[in-house]
Amino acid sequence: MLNRSDIAAPLGVTVPTVSAWLSILEVTGQVLLVPPFYEDLGKRLVKSPKVYFGDSGLLCHLLGIDTAAELARSPFLGAVFENFVATEIAKHQLNTGRRIEFYWFRDQQGLEVDFVVPGASRALVLLEAKATTSPRPDMGVPLRKLAEAAHGRKTAAFVVHQGVRGGSAAGVLCPGVKAIAVGRLSDVLRR
Repeated sequence: MLNRSDIAAPLGVTVPTVSAWLSILEVTGQVLLVPPFYEDLGKRLVKSPKVYFGDSGLLCHLLGIDTAAELARSPFLGAVFENFVATEIAKHQLNTGRRIEFYWFRDQQGLEVDFVVPGASRALVLLEAKATTSPRPDMGVPLRKLAEAAHGRKTAAFVVHQGVRGGSAAGVLCPGVKAIAVGRLSDVLRR
């Protein structure tokens, strides 16, 4: 979650300066600022954007991660995977002629969903990124709760995971939530 004050203070610069730098990084594709999904769901919502690097390879380099094996052992694996999914969503939208439009969700009670992607006819694709090859049913609970709170809007909910070579690409994880390998992400974004 982006907190401009937390960035500005140790650097000895003002919040407007940090905002200007972030704007330059965003325009040049170095970072993605993902705004919060704040549609009225009858909840108190967190309204700060999240920031992702536009290039997961650069992110790994800055973290000192040079190989896939190092990444697999890294405490940053989950964050890097979530970053990768964010960039894949953005690339899919740009490559299909759409503008980049996706959000994240968090309420004051701690319910959080990584990505909310608007679809056709006010439908929502809800995505949770998990750096695992074996997603568990409990990983779908936040998606199910947000889908229930969406006031009758059509939703499709997916836990996006690393997948395994030769394994199944998708499956029902829990009621209303499917698991899908990251390699099949573009399939669910076409909704």
